[in-house]
Amino acid sequence: MSHRLLTTYRQTVRPLLIESFSYQNIHQVPKIEKIVVKCATGDAAQNAKGLEAAMNDMALVTGQRPVKTRGKASVSTFRHREGQPTGMAVTLRGHVMYSFLERIINLGIPRTGDFQGVNPNSFDGNGNLRIALTGTGMGMIEQGVFPEIVYDDAVGKARQLDVCITTTAETDTEGHRLLALMGMPFREGSGSRP
Repeated sequence: MSHRLLTTYRQTVRPLLIESFSYQNIHQVPKIEKIVVKCATGDAAQNAKGLEAAMNDMALVTGQRPVKTRGKASVSTFRHREGQPTGMAVTLRGHVMYSFLERIINLGIPRTGDFQGVNPNSFDGNGNLRIALTGTGMGMIEQGVFPEIVYDDAVGKARQLDVCITTTAETDTEGHRLLALMGMPFREGSGSRP
């Protein structure tokens, strides 16, 4: 069974990209390769129950169980030691990736407070989009924008998500066009993108 967003890509988006960029081979057409979702938890080392609750929340949101990320170096200012858990990450591919992308485009991003669109300057130069968590990018994406998340008084707390969409596009223009045709709501008139 094919996912709705994947079907849209194959039937509508891919032919439009071939026409726009004059690709000679169908394998040159950019596509979404993977989505990496990260969440940092500052109190992960001291609060094991909170980290486990955050991992369960992220599993509900993404549809896949995340892995714990650990610190690579000690930072005494933050009371963090090498090897201590710092957060979690999950890499989505295939149907789970398209399902999450559709949910974040249609549900997560529009429910973000003061949303004016994704900043088209959030591309990395290679066609990959990182939805920033600072107020400069597009505002905060929190797990709470998804309806599955219910916060408990004891362990649940609003956590910010860092979403990186990796594409096979070679330029930011190609990546921007791909994601715009798939429905990503970009901010109007705020960048050098087409």
